[in-house]
Amino acid sequence: MSERHPIVAITGSSGAGTSTVQRTFEEIFRREEVSAAIIEGDSFHAFDRLQMREKMREREADGKLSHFSHFGEEANLFKELESLFRSYAETGSGKRRKYLHNQEEAAPYGQEPGTFTPWEALPPSDLLFYEGLHGAVATEHANVAQHPDLLVGVVPVVNLEWIQKLHRDRSMRGYSTEAVTDTILRRMNDYVHYIVPQFARTHVNFQRVPMVDTSNPFIARAVPTADESMVVIRFAKPAGIDCPYLLNMIHDSFMSRANTIVVPGGKMELAMQLIFTPFIWRLMERRKKALKS
Repeated sequence: MSERHPIVAITGSSGAGTSTVQRTFEEIFRREEVSAAIIEGDSFHAFDRLQMREKMREREADGKLSHFSHFGEEANLFKELESLFRSYAETGSGKRRKYLHNQEEAAPYGQEPGTFTPWEALPPSDLLFYEGLHGAVATEHANVAQHPDLLVGVVPVVNLEWIQKLHRDRSMRGYSTEAVTDTILRRMNDYVHYIVPQFARTHVNFQRVPMVDTSNPFIARAVPTADESMVVIRFAKPAGIDCPYLLNMIHDSFMSRANTIVVPGGKMELAMQLIFTPFIWRLMERRKKALKS
């Protein structure tokens, strides 16, 4: 953690909805005139697309494919991610790159989809903003979770998470239901050991719970809408959170526990704005004071 160079990290599984949360934060940054250096979690994968396919073939031949995925340590640069967080917290500097998911992203760089851009120095910024799979990961070899000033988990109930992943990978990436299902199964070991433990380290978790039947996510024809959902917001340390204010501002919200507020799904973005805008104010005020000292 750093007063001069704060870090905000959003973490969640593939298909969890972290990109939606990122857009909310970007709106806060624009409105409050905060310059953020954006870090994409995919850029800290260890292998590009072709290399990953080759590694998967090797693991399949060795009978170890079920312990190798983008969720796990072997396929990611956890040490390098922690190094970036530490460097930024201490000096406000570091290096980043981009993973080019598709032709549209790759075209401006003259590269093929599924490759990384070269590493480059971070631009001057007020804070570092990470969005990806491993913002709160901690292993024997790397502890990323110790550095962010704000850790936010995005954790829909697992059937909804799978529905969202199935919908995205089929409609946007052209994968079959069978291929996406195989990916979910292959990643399960790493999901349990690397993804799930992070949500015990986050400061705030947002868990969307559908109010419609999602008992068989593999045959769902549509993703439950926000209005068909409720969102459970859990604060690790509720001290300093003005719960009465939030309940008054968010219609039909209620507290289910002393550290938990439940809001209608359509109000999730409003809740994020109300919760995180004051937090960004405090980070920026603390930074200004530290820079003057």
